[in-house]
Amino acid sequence: MPTQPGPGQDLRPSPVPALIFCAVLAAALAMGLRQSFGLFLAPMTAAHGWTASGFAFAIAIQVLVNGLSQPLCGQLADRFGGRVVVMGGALLYTIGLLGMALSDGMPVFTVFAGLIMGVAVSAAGMPVIMASLTRLLPEQHRGRATGLGTAGSSFGQFLVVPLASVGIASLGWQAALLVMAAVSLAMVPLALPLRDSPKARPQAALAAEEEGAGRALRRAFTSTSFWCLFSGFFVCGLHVSFLTVHLPGFVASCHLPLYVGAGALSLIGLFNVAGSLISGELTQKWRRRELLVGIYGARAALMVVFFLAPKTTGTILVFSALMGLLWLSTVPPTVALCARNFGTRWLATIYGLVFLGHQLGGFTGAWLGGVIFDRTGSYDLMWIISILAGVFAALVHLPVRDAIQPLARPA
Repeated sequence: MPTQPGPGQDLRPSPVPALIFCAVLAAALAMGLRQSFGLFLAPMTAAHGWTASGFAFAIAIQVLVNGLSQPLCGQLADRFGGRVVVMGGALLYTIGLLGMALSDGMPVFTVFAGLIMGVAVSAAGMPVIMASLTRLLPEQHRGRATGLGTAGSSFGQFLVVPLASVGIASLGWQAALLVMAAVSLAMVPLALPLRDSPKARPQAALAAEEEGAGRALRRAFTSTSFWCLFSGFFVCGLHVSFLTVHLPGFVASCHLPLYVGAGALSLIGLFNVAGSLISGELTQKWRRRELLVGIYGARAALMVVFFLAPKTTGTILVFSALMGLLWLSTVPPTVALCARNFGTRWLATIYGLVFLGHQLGGFTGAWLGGVIFDRTGSYDLMWIISILAGVFAALVHLPVRDAIQPLARPA
């Protein structure tokens, strides 16, 4: 039975459509701005005389800092609410982009693009936004809302990246970064509906809602389900980073035009919108565990077919479209399984730790793909590793607990 709020508590939820709209738009801005950084490599290195590897190292630091700081940002969101953390992340976004625009040396650029932007992406990124949205909505709406948020992130990539490219061409790279810094402030008002502060929650709650952070983390770390989700997300990050960083280079190694590589990445982002929405709907109707097994298994099968097929413009574009359907479709069922297994009280913290696995996999995929190509002159071994990783991810989710009943109340 619902309980009455205590004195001074504001338990009035934000209207669901407005809440979802603001969360989706904030996630879209955060993802779109972040995915635009690669466009600045050529103009910035040419203007400053920097090396491409130095620029890439700063972005790689950003990925690692993002993964390492995600659990901390999740802990802050669980204690003080997602609204405060996302607003702080938006301000860090602005500072980081301004610093990138005004940096005149690689060490300074690395601080802003790597360290500050890494924390900003964690605070104002999809994990905190999706965890807050999940906490604010009843379970029957969570899968659809998470799917919308994931699709919005992809649409942000699809929309913001071309606009950033136009800005660089028409205004110059420095002015484009300054405009992006101003746009990032829009995430501040968009975070206002994320009023999920635990201080405003009823006293009577499920056991998982009432336990402390330390106990919740111990329960997660001793759970087979947590480590299965962590391992699966590692594979997801490996796939995503390998293809994002190296697919254009792979296309070039097949002696195909440059526009084919750009079109492949664009198709992945476009079809990921549909894939995320479909996954969000299926998360509400199917077992989340079986859904993840199917997604990772489908990735492995698709890569096998593509690896054996002749590399033409058609096959690469078809592969990209199909991979886009599977791209971030892992997010809604993974978030739902975290909530189902560990509750929503410390969801941002626990999902942040699972997301750390994704970022570690992302670093591995980007780095290992380059090492293998440098040493062998081919991506064949990396494709084989990616296929085997997909099979592993499908199998590792089989032991995940996907109970229908909610966690029991405390005695």
